[in-house]
Amino acid sequence: MIAPLLNGKSAFVTGGAKRIGRGIALALARAGADVAVGYRNSQAEAAQTASEIAALGRRALAMQCDVRSEASVRAAVTAVVTDLGRLDVLVNNAAVFTSAPLESLTLAAWDEVFETNARGPFLVAREALPHLRAVRGRIVNLGSLGGLHPWAGHAHYASSKAALHMLTKTMAKTFAPELSVNCVAPGAIEMEDGAPDSAARAARFAAKTPMRRNGAIEDVAEAVLFFATGPSFITGQILVVDGGLGLV
Repeated sequence: MIAPLLNGKSAFVTGGAKRIGRGIALALARAGADVAVGYRNSQAEAAQTASEIAALGRRALAMQCDVRSEASVRAAVTAVVTDLGRLDVLVNNAAVFTSAPLESLTLAAWDEVFETNARGPFLVAREALPHLRAVRGRIVNLGSLGGLHPWAGHAHYASSKAALHMLTKTMAKTFAPELSVNCVAPGAIEMEDGAPDSAARAARFAAKTPMRRNGAIEDVAEAVLFFATGPSFITGQILVVDGGLGLV
């Protein structure tokens, strides 16, 4: 029997309490990793995800981490390494997504998105860097198809993800050869968001997508797992997980 690829290693997933982050955290655990689940406000959901990881026979930690705060990030990374003993894989998943017409977009709304989606990954990676370098670890950032294509009504979000894509490449160049740094950029992913028009919106995206369906959380998690376990020679890449939607 082949041992899981991440046996003996540990991972930290920011925004790992629910939705895509939860799927990534569980995928890493199934691959053998001990996993710290970062959250800002979703304490109950983080505890539940950590419980599911523990049920897989892995060590699990629910860790409060506001990626906007330098002090919170520093404390969280220290606690993760102290509790799990090491840090091999950092997944910068925490993000916010909002809509607003560009012509009426406020400075506060712009800053709210950028401080989580672009500044957050920078802060977490910077604090985690010495620990990751010590084990020749991996960083996987969660970008977006919106960071590659302009999305009307989401200028601040799309711009923040474009910034994260460039940050991925500069990190890859700067942190080599000890680390590989890559980015997974999802397109339309099916999630129960509670919005009254979510089913109709999902159907519209699926109809436009060459693969004739929207993505599943598992599709994103498997892409992250590829970068977490695949050849370390692969670095600085943006892997789009969109079923071909970006080709339309």
